[in-house]
Amino acid sequence: MHPFHHAAANPDKPACILASTGESVSYRDLEDASNQSANLIRYLGLKRGDVIAVMLENELPLFEIAWGAQRSGCYLTTVSTRLSARDISYILQDAGCKIFIFSDNLAALAAEALACLPDVKGFGVHTGGDSYQSWKSLSARQPKDRIVDESAGTDMLYSSGTTGRPKGVRGPLPDGAIDASIALMSMGCSLYGMDGDMVYLSTSPLYHAAPLRWAMLAHRLGATVVVMAKFDAEEALRLIQRYRVTHSTWVPTHFIRMLKLSEHVRAAYDLGSMRAVIHSAAPCPVEVKRQMIDWFGPIIHEYYSGTEQCGITALDSEEWLRKPGSVGRAVIGKPKILDEDGHEVATGTVGQVFFADGSPFAYHNDPEKTALAYNDRGWATLGDIGYLDEEGYLFLTDRKHFMIISGGVNIYPQEIENALVLHPKVNDVAVIGVPDEEMGEAVLAIVQPREGVDGDDTVAEELRRFCREAVGAIKTPKRFLFRDTLPREATGKLMKTKLIEEFRSGAAAPR
Repeated sequence: MHPFHHAAANPDKPACILASTGESVSYRDLEDASNQSANLIRYLGLKRGDVIAVMLENELPLFEIAWGAQRSGCYLTTVSTRLSARDISYILQDAGCKIFIFSDNLAALAAEALACLPDVKGFGVHTGGDSYQSWKSLSARQPKDRIVDESAGTDMLYSSGTTGRPKGVRGPLPDGAIDASIALMSMGCSLYGMDGDMVYLSTSPLYHAAPLRWAMLAHRLGATVVVMAKFDAEEALRLIQRYRVTHSTWVPTHFIRMLKLSEHVRAAYDLGSMRAVIHSAAPCPVEVKRQMIDWFGPIIHEYYSGTEQCGITALDSEEWLRKPGSVGRAVIGKPKILDEDGHEVATGTVGQVFFADGSPFAYHNDPEKTALAYNDRGWATLGDIGYLDEEGYLFLTDRKHFMIISGGVNIYPQEIENALVLHPKVNDVAVIGVPDEEMGEAVLAIVQPREGVDGDDTVAEELRRFCREAVGAIKTPKRFLFRDTLPREATGKLMKTKLIEEFRSGAAAPR
């Protein structure tokens, strides 16, 4: 399975469409451009095992570069467009990147990141500058023939860095041919019915692991990928109707935003083409998912994993309705729940989630972090807390380092966030622990109110009462702070560590 097969069989079929402009790239064009990128990669002196980094917004050249790297036996590192120059420079150096390709409007940020990296060659994706050339212009001069030494490359992606600097996850290069099957293909085809006839809607930034991997899987199958440049709730519904989308991937934040559209807006679009709606990245509030199943039908699927892919669990709507709140049973690896001493706990007991017999991984250039991710039995963890029920279904409660200990009681912020986000006056919320002289830590809710709502003491008291009824007095925030926005990745993942660091440094004072 590879785009070159589909370029031969269906050359004029759209491989990808940029929704914001309607611009499309056929499989013939993708094949030609990816071969030209592969030839340019070789012309620049890169060989199998070298690393290519891209910092691109959701734009179509990403795919020709990605497939050029894949057929050159290279690692592809996608860099978030939201990082600081310091963190970008760190990733480029840590990964050992040879070349760095960036969006034209990110040239100033890229130049700052490259300033102390003279051995990394920078390229603007469309246009050149004083110190860099245009990737598109250079690749257009290369032949469209396949390189003679094709071999399969893969990605080397960096986690979002919720516990510090981003961590590079590097696995071995594939040994087989460039069109050999990959593990994700079995999951996509067997669980979600993915095939060459699907139209896949990509709703998130392609620099993140899941969006990139699912889109490239769609190309392996010969499907059409519709890419949103930026997520908008109503626009997503419009695209489903316009392109007769069959498959799509989301995060819970997307669901929440769509559910807060008016009934009139939601009813205006025909979503009947959808066959599978797949979500991941963060635990989904039970009531949010229940409403999504009521709206879209029993086509909602969920999986739990990470960039590391040391284990995967999954479940469909029917299973979830029997097990509300679960993230499913094992697809890869065997989930294990351990206590603080590393011992397995009884069914239903909360502890740290590990995976036995999963896919091995290592954090690039960081043996200490790699060692911390494994226990003495070789089981790996992503740092999440949860429990298993009697049928082996996994339930997550939170991440270990976000747990609040107040008066000796363990409090999981995710549960509180899931309750508060359902309040009609709340647009977004983060719950963290802040120092408290009496209790050790106190629960603080940082709330982004809905448009037109003033975050004042009256609203705070209303939210306090609402939360007390939902999760009980012990878990109810003692204090509320209102802000216009909360720091989230473009995928919807809450960047909670930033808030924790802010309050611990004393830069902000809750009221």
